[in-house]
Amino acid sequence: MHIKKIYTASEMAWWTRFETFLFLGIIIAWVAVHYFLDLHWLKIPWTPLALIGTAVAFVIGFQNNSAYGRIWEARKIWGGIVNTSRTLGMFVQDMLTNEYAKTSLSVGEIQHEIKTITYRHIAWMTALRHAMRMPKPWETTVSHRTNQEWDTKPPELDSTVEKDMKLYISDRDLEYVMSKNNKQTALLYLQSHHLRKLKEQGIIWEFSFLELEGILQELFTLQGKSERIKNFPYPRQFATLNHFFMWIFVLLLPLALVPQFAEIGSSIAEKHPLISDLFVWFSIPFYVVVAWVFHTMERIGRTGENPFEGTANDVPISTIARGIEIDLRQNLGESFEDIPKQFPVKHHTQF
Repeated sequence: MHIKKIYTASEMAWWTRFETFLFLGIIIAWVAVHYFLDLHWLKIPWTPLALIGTAVAFVIGFQNNSAYGRIWEARKIWGGIVNTSRTLGMFVQDMLTNEYAKTSLSVGEIQHEIKTITYRHIAWMTALRHAMRMPKPWETTVSHRTNQEWDTKPPELDSTVEKDMKLYISDRDLEYVMSKNNKQTALLYLQSHHLRKLKEQGIIWEFSFLELEGILQELFTLQGKSERIKNFPYPRQFATLNHFFMWIFVLLLPLALVPQFAEIGSSIAEKHPLISDLFVWFSIPFYVVVAWVFHTMERIGRTGENPFEGTANDVPISTIARGIEIDLRQNLGESFEDIPKQFPVKHHTQF
């Protein structure tokens, strides 16, 4: 299981504190203007505002459902990569034999071929996770102040794809891969060429070769699905306009809420004259709560639009890839000292 950030009430309040202070400043300014300048005429009826609020709520709900769908699909894709990778590791270990070999190889030579294919697959996952972490112009959540307060950046930002892949493939393969734009695709091509060569030598039986090629085809499919989510953003006409609609509602809300509280205060003037005069100030906490709910729901949708951006709420592809690497290398018989440790959890967050 891959654990992501779990927000408590205090953490959620801290995550949205800048906007909360902004809402507090907006409503205090409106109440002060209404109270001290006696601008009772500055108001709008509830009906148009309720229509705007209803429309904004529908659009926010649509955005959140769509964003969650993108996160859920990304999680399923990388779950598929986990299963397919383990299958590849098992097939390679059992399908490379001397049974049909034209010239038999030693046990050490066969183990070398198995290790080469397995390590190249780890390099493929490394290239893919680096590609998924490449910044896109529409990925802005990671630059938000509250997302930069803690050291919660993914490990890909502290290294390069060339440096990370160098640990798993030969210098010749590395030079070939680095000359290509899509490095993960180049690695799968190399993998297929290698399997064909072993099939021609009889180290891999023809039917086993077809099975392994099917695994590579599945990896191409999963890679393409992951790249589709990364390279195709949530439609801007929905995301941007929804953000503007939310702010229109939040800025217009005091024009209806403050006069409403003032009217309530006037209605109790005879029985509670002191409270009546100050009742309009009670609109402050109610406004902050309503504005906070609308803004936070809209921000949650924006946060989930890009599941590979590298924030605390994204799919932990780095942790998933490193977990697969650990599994594969342990099943190759490597010692625990030679296998890299899992990426550390930062502030209850995996990346």
